[in-house]
Amino acid sequence: MHDLDQLFDSLKQAQEQLALEDRQKKDAALGAAAEFIDARRGEILRANGVDVEKARSGGMKEALVDRLFLNEKRIDSIIEGIRTVIRQEDPIGRVRAGWTLPNGLLVEQITVPLGVAAIIYESRPNVTADAASLAYKAGNAILLRGSQAALESNRALVGALKAGLEAGGGIPDAIALADSGNRDEVDRILTARGRLDVVIPRGGRDLIRHVVDHARVPVIETGEGNCHIYVEPSADIARAVDIIENAKLQKPGACNAVETLLVHRDALALLLPPLAARLAGKAELRCDGPSRAAVGPLPPGLLLTDALPEDWETEFLDYILAVKTVDSRAEAIAHINRYGTKHSEAIITNDLRAAEEFVRRVDAACVYTNASTRFTDGGEFGFGAELGISTQKFHARGPMGLEALTTIKYRISGQGQIRP
Repeated sequence: MHDLDQLFDSLKQAQEQLALEDRQKKDAALGAAAEFIDARRGEILRANGVDVEKARSGGMKEALVDRLFLNEKRIDSIIEGIRTVIRQEDPIGRVRAGWTLPNGLLVEQITVPLGVAAIIYESRPNVTADAASLAYKAGNAILLRGSQAALESNRALVGALKAGLEAGGGIPDAIALADSGNRDEVDRILTARGRLDVVIPRGGRDLIRHVVDHARVPVIETGEGNCHIYVEPSADIARAVDIIENAKLQKPGACNAVETLLVHRDALALLLPPLAARLAGKAELRCDGPSRAAVGPLPPGLLLTDALPEDWETEFLDYILAVKTVDSRAEAIAHINRYGTKHSEAIITNDLRAAEEFVRRVDAACVYTNASTRFTDGGEFGFGAELGISTQKFHARGPMGLEALTTIKYRISGQGQIRP
């Protein structure tokens, strides 16, 4: 029996036990897990330092190193994420609906765990704690398969989580890390039909496509984030500059960072000069002809290049912003629905009808009016943590919290009824 097979069996057994735990026991175990992360933060940060140094020496671009990097503040955020999950209602055993049939049968729709989940993800060590805590609270066992870039960080975090669960009277075997480093490990997870109930990929385009194309296990598809902001002539320009700067620079390696700015032709002259000044020395602008001309004299330090056709479909995950001119709201919406990844899209406008049309016609999990796309996040939405951001339309969509790890069971109660 291979090590991965042993993990599958152990996770299945642990999930069967965890499904019987009440909220009080699950919350106590997760509380202890948060305390152990706090107590072992030095060990976790040292392990993360090894990963970060290796990533930089290997030439990883700095925006992606930032996704990998942990510090005291980010450890605090991980701990607070777990504690927020603890404060949430237990999603398991909740009666979602109920009705009585003419024959007297009582039919109830109740929430139950999905079972044994696997998450395959890149770089971000915070995902380790987020996914583990959400899965545990929702009664699921979870197999964590992070990238080699975050291997030491993930080992330290999982060690703290499992030790905390055990100390808190929980079920530590409900969490496992696949860390063999074998190249076939991912494909073995994807083909473990009957051993795993769901696989969730979280990462870039290549990872997600590989999982979707090769999985025999059901997949909740999370998507890359080719996100857009569209600026209308009625927009408050100062507000627009603040929003665009935040959406691009606050964390450019995140999937909810803006990648393409669409500007109505009548807003070019007002928006581009102050935006270019704000982003000078901070980000590269890849402009089409009209937007490049609207910038005017280049501010010191601004890197401005010509946009290429492939830029419209690129998730840069870097300090790069593509800029395209459009002649109408309809053209902006058509561009987004063609090139977007159904993740997060935004309009900046003071026209209520324009905002309503944009929200209604744009096909995306999250659509914003006058706000940064960077808020598409389970923690920001009040979930405490997230498994990822689903861009599909079945089961779950948008930031996935506890509810995304549940399914339903019908409970039917009778008094001897038989079907004629």
